[in-house]
Amino acid sequence: MFYPLIRNTLFAFDPEDVHYFVMNNLRRSCAVPAVKSILRSSFQYDHPSLQKNVFGLQFKNPVGLGAGFDKNALFLNELEMLGFGFVEIGTVTPKPQPGNEKPRLFRLKEDKALINRMGFNNDGVEAVAARLKNRQSSIISKGVHWDNRQSPMIIGGNIGKNKVTPNEDAWKDYEICFNGLFDCVDYFVVNVSSPNTPGLRELQEKDSLRKILSQLQNINYGKAAKKPLLLKIAPDLTSEQLTDIVDLAFEVKLDGLVATNTTIDRRNLSEKSKVKSELIGAGGLSGLPLRERATQVAQYLATQLQGKIPLIASGGIFTGDDAKEKLNAGAALVQVWTGFIYEGPGIAKNICKHLATKN
Repeated sequence: MFYPLIRNTLFAFDPEDVHYFVMNNLRRSCAVPAVKSILRSSFQYDHPSLQKNVFGLQFKNPVGLGAGFDKNALFLNELEMLGFGFVEIGTVTPKPQPGNEKPRLFRLKEDKALINRMGFNNDGVEAVAARLKNRQSSIISKGVHWDNRQSPMIIGGNIGKNKVTPNEDAWKDYEICFNGLFDCVDYFVVNVSSPNTPGLRELQEKDSLRKILSQLQNINYGKAAKKPLLLKIAPDLTSEQLTDIVDLAFEVKLDGLVATNTTIDRRNLSEKSKVKSELIGAGGLSGLPLRERATQVAQYLATQLQGKIPLIASGGIFTGDDAKEKLNAGAALVQVWTGFIYEGPGIAKNICKHLATKN
């Protein structure tokens, strides 16, 4: 109710600065037990019909937060308090990297969209893994038995390669991140679809992907208990490329696909936003203009996968109806990101309430 007024104030400042300002203040607020209790009761919505078991993991609800929002696993407790069923951290790379030069995150308010060219800015796998292990230890210290598959909020690890790593050695970077995060996350997502690391999307070609995914699965099946392995794809692929990915998903026994990442296509923007985007330059577009294409890709993949491999759908989800559209297209779970920025902290609760009433 009050968020649109707050949003107008926040939108007067740099998007990246506001992101950390808001989340850091939320963390401080949650340090006060009474405030945390009020926030939890305000933003969480639980209903038995929302619970889902997907690729062997029990989700309290199907609404997740996509990778890129909490790159370094800094705000997981706060995001759980806001009612998300799962959060994907990252993208995490082997070595820390600062990402691209600022400014690198831009709003297209008229179209409820964002353009970002962050460039996998993150603290590196060692620092992120240490942070996750500290969180696990904190939960265990309170007398709660830690079991990744039964944790209150599922945590995914989105992994990528460092910018300086040549594509022929990319598999090594993914292997480092996979091993480094294995004991810290519930599932993995291989990110080869960001438009903001030069040459990365070339790894979506079938032979390049096979090398990366096969190597990770070899490691995975050598573990005492394997972790679900998913692949995140771009919305800009052709039907032939999508079919290749489906074939490969069956070949290497992927546990799921995430569709989709941001797009480099600007055709669905309003004329005002097109002019603005030209001034902004390169970057991945997310938000409402991506909704239709993301749903098309999800529906195409779901048809090809025939229910044998689950799908997480992302792209242009702002409301319960948007989420329901993706689920009707064949997705098992949904992820928000840009919608969270425009709709505010109540987005997970609002979508969950809508889905519960429509079940």
